[in-house]
Amino acid sequence: MGALQADFYARPVVEVARELIGCVVEHAGVAGTIVETEAYHESEPACHAFVGVTPRTKTLFGPPGLAYVYRSYGIHAMLNAVCEPEGVGAAVLIRALEPLEGLGEMRLRRGVVASREGSSPAELCSGPGKLAQALAVELAHNGCDLARGPVRIYEGSGSPRTVVALPRVGISQAQDLPWRFCALDSAHVSRPRPQPALRAG
Repeated sequence: MGALQADFYARPVVEVARELIGCVVEHAGVAGTIVETEAYHESEPACHAFVGVTPRTKTLFGPPGLAYVYRSYGIHAMLNAVCEPEGVGAAVLIRALEPLEGLGEMRLRRGVVASREGSSPAELCSGPGKLAQALAVELAHNGCDLARGPVRIYEGSGSPRTVVALPRVGISQAQDLPWRFCALDSAHVSRPRPQPALRAG
């Protein structure tokens, strides 16, 4: 698998969010397939870039293909991929992964053991805070190049996934935009899980 290059991300953020489903994130000896994403764009108020360039948001306006990592509620790191041409504030939030490599290490980082609730592969990375913890992604990775690392995203190697488009979750503004994308066949996505009747094409 080859790492995704800047030109992959230098496109409309909604397109990138859909096409990241099935790609692979790798860091610090563990890896997982992306099964859920959300798109965010400076034109809508749920995006951090909506307020313009600030010390917190300047990475969002940088070159496409950078990692934008921030801390949610002062607790969880969130991994995003910066998209669109430089100067446009947009990114894709990686919301859920199917673990591929390093399951034991992921459990250690998440603080769970195999016999306890929440330790199943389907629960380890079923949310953006969970997956960042499992991947050992921290604020220090903000601004890193996703093609060169240390956090990398690779093109997918499996069969194409059926993708559904849904409203984003956990936000209070621009809730009607169907910018959340999920692999329909995956048990690893976060809740609420998509219904089989919904398809994004």
